[in-house]
Order: sequence, then structure tokens, then C-alpha cells
Amino acid sequence: MVTNDKDPHAKERDAFSGVETTGHEWDGIKELNNPAPRWWLWVFFVCCVWAAGYWVFYPAWPTLSGNTKGSKNWTSHTELAASQAEITARRGEFAAQIQGKTVEEIKNSPELYQFALAGGKTMFKENCAACHGTGAAGGNGYPNLNDDDWLWGGKLEDIYTTIKFGARSTHEQTRTSQMPAFGKEAMLKPAEIAQVADYVLSLSSKAELAADNKGAEIFKTNCAACHGADGKGGREFGAPNLADAIWLYGGSKAEIIAQMNNPRHGVMPAWEARLPDDTIKQLAVYVHSLGGGE
Repeated sequence: MVTNDKDPHAKERDAFSGVETTGHEWDGIKELNNPAPRWWLWVFFVCCVWAAGYWVFYPAWPTLSGNTKGSKNWTSHTELAASQAEITARRGEFAAQIQGKTVEEIKNSPELYQFALAGGKTMFKENCAACHGTGAAGGNGYPNLNDDDWLWGGKLEDIYTTIKFGARSTHEQTRTSQMPAFGKEAMLKPAEIAQVADYVLSLSSKAELAADNKGAEIFKTNCAACHGADGKGGREFGAPNLADAIWLYGGSKAEIIAQMNNPRHGVMPAWEARLPDDTIKQLAVYVHSLGGGE
């Protein structure tokens, strides 16, 4: 460092750069009094101008009543409301088109089909996932909607009808079926029920029955009217297919016996009075698309 001997008030200058120091020193390192870069000053001035303009045009400065409104009278709330209004209007247009078309026509229209899939997915999570699961895989007593096993049919119109009127609901057009309580009502003896359970298991597992097992004969007399002679069910009755190893209430021998003794009958609400028809159609299209639709 060098000093100006002629002027006692002159600041110390750096010997290497010739720049005055500020007089600040840390551990022997002195701070040079360099001006701010020109570009930095321009950026700072532009930001100040921009901030003043923002203050004029948009809400910015806090006041006792909330904040300044700005000359454009813009708020994030009004922008959100306008965006939602636009979405609602577009959704209404598609909903009106869906309302006047069948589910098959919706499927054959690429634009309506994509809209129905998106809307149906949302409506499913809001209304159906509580029972069928968010992935529609179901659970014990709740059908899996991803497979190709359908009690009442897996075509688009079948699914639409089931959603609309429900199963064993209070609607007069509901899907309904009733399995007799063979044990509770003493229609079959415990030994006969056990033999039928073994026979039913053999339909899907191909297990060999004991020579003295009369399950097939008992099944033919008491169960085939609904489930069919081959045990593959009947959709006109809502009778499950017993030969595909897909079980609603469990497929062990004990669970089959329990179902024959005192059957459980699930209830699905009729959505006709709860959801508009266009939403039910969107749900039908979405469920059909999950992989098991026919």
C-alpha cells in the first residue's frame, strides 16, 4: 500500500491497482473502494422502475383494508375464477354432448372418449373408490373391476345399467339376485354342503374328487339352475362363475361352506338419483377401459 504524502487527508491506495481503500481491514486484507459495475447499476435502476410500475398496475402495497388494488384491478382470485369459469363452460359443452349420446357413441368419438375417461376417473375416485379401491381392484366382498369377471355383463351398456340402477338397491330396476341359505334354512345337510364345496373347488383347481363324493349330483339338483351345469354362472341371474378361480367372498373350502350356509349379498347403490346421467356415462366408459371391459 502507498499513501499520498502531500495530502494528509488522502486515502491510502493499493500499490498494485492504484485504487483507494475504504479503510476497512480484516486480517491484513484491505477493502478496495471500487465502484459498482455499470451493468449492475442499470439492472438496479430497471428493477426500481419495474417495481414502481407494478405498484401502479397491480395490488402491491399493504393497507388497512387489505392492499392497493392497482389500476388493472387484477387479483389472483379473479384470475382463478375466470379460469374456472372457462373450464366449467368447456366441461358443460362436452357434458351436453355426452348427455345426448349412448355410451357406445361416446366410445367411438375420440374427443368425447378422452373427456369421458378423464371425468370418469375423477368421479370414480370421489364416489366409487371407497368400496372398489382407488385402483378398482376391489377386495373381499367388493368386485375387482380390472378383470374380465362380470356378474351382470362387462359390455359398456351393461356397466352403465349396473351403475345407474345399482345391485340390490332400492331402485325398482336394480340388478338383483338371491342365493338360498342352504345351511341356515336346512335345505342341505352339513355333509352335503361340504361335498358341494369340494366339487365347486374342483371346477377351478381340477382337483380329483373322492369316489364317494356326490357333490356334482347335489350341485346339479340345487345349484345348476343359476350357476349352470358347468358352474360358469349366468349373467341373467347375476350368478357368479365358479370355474374361474375368482372369488368375491373367498375361495377356500371353509369360505365356500360359509357362503352356502348363510350367504352374503352385497349392495351397490343406484347412482341415478345421486349423479347426473352424463357423469354415469363417464363412469361406465372409465370402468370399461380398466382392462376387463368386453
